[in-house]
Amino acid sequence: MIYRSVVALFTVALLFSAARAEPLVYEGTDGPGNGKHIVFLAGDHEYRSEETLPALARIMAVHHGFRCTVLFTVDPETGEIDPAADNMPGTQALADADLAVIFLRFKNLPAEQMQPIVDYLDRAGPVVGLRTATHAFKIPADSQFARYDYRYDGEDYAKGFGRQVLGESWAGHYGKNHVMSTRLIVVPEAKSHPVLRGVTQPWVQAGGYWTEPEPDSTILAMAQPLNGMTANSPVAEDKEPCPGAWVREYSSRDGSGKGRVFTTTYGASEDLVDLDFRRMMVNACLWAAGLEDAITSDLNIDFVGAYQPSTFRFGGHRRNVRPEELQDLLTPIMSTTKPIVIPQRRRR
Repeated sequence: MIYRSVVALFTVALLFSAARAEPLVYEGTDGPGNGKHIVFLAGDHEYRSEETLPALARIMAVHHGFRCTVLFTVDPETGEIDPAADNMPGTQALADADLAVIFLRFKNLPAEQMQPIVDYLDRAGPVVGLRTATHAFKIPADSQFARYDYRYDGEDYAKGFGRQVLGESWAGHYGKNHVMSTRLIVVPEAKSHPVLRGVTQPWVQAGGYWTEPEPDSTILAMAQPLNGMTANSPVAEDKEPCPGAWVREYSSRDGSGKGRVFTTTYGASEDLVDLDFRRMMVNACLWAAGLEDAITSDLNIDFVGAYQPSTFRFGGHRRNVRPEELQDLLTPIMSTTKPIVIPQRRRR
């Protein structure tokens, strides 16, 4: 009986340990980001934020000196990365963050996980938002966090986090994924902006999103849908360009401060392969953190370790991956030995 009890307790302990996902932290050393902390929040159903963000975090830590914490939505039972889960342990890391990089979609997190995000936004912490971050939260109307929902219609926080912080909420697709790619055309008047130093003409594989950012936004690049999946594909003549990357500021809840914001409606796993897009993202992180003087046209943007992006699609994430498995800088993102989940029904 005693033996069985010990075995049972040991088994429970192992299960608890397995389910507890420790934050993934890359410690930077030399570089302009030394002493500064970036927190990356990855959790979307389709565009493989769980690959884009740790790859970007490694670059910012190893080449530019930031301490980078990467948080994932994880299965509460197994501790494995699950893009569809409404469970993101570790958001308290935002308490001392100098920048939050957000790539979430339709999340409704538990109060104890959502509150640190709210606290960060209340102090107008700098934000970099990618792709589905415009509709990062899908929260019931009776929740204490309802105002962050992308559909929120209250005048006090119309269209939620997306519109009020990033400058735009969900507005609709503007080009079919895997059939139409997108060219980002630098706005001539914005060429001198620090985010665009060394950036010529990004090309991304993700299809377009229609956007009409807040009037106080400075548009850096216009997104032109293409009829094809190569950088030299012909322009989709029936689709005029719309904003694809911009910067703005937002105010703290008490109105005493402002935070910098960079938003792009792109950033899928395969988008990061493009040198110009990757450079823009590295520059954006430095700029948002107030380090624009450190941005040069030849900053190191090399991947750290092998970057093997999965084709973005609903339900297309690699299974059986725990955050700590990505700790070793030589570990591929992601290992091709990990199986792909069977695709789910397509959603927005």
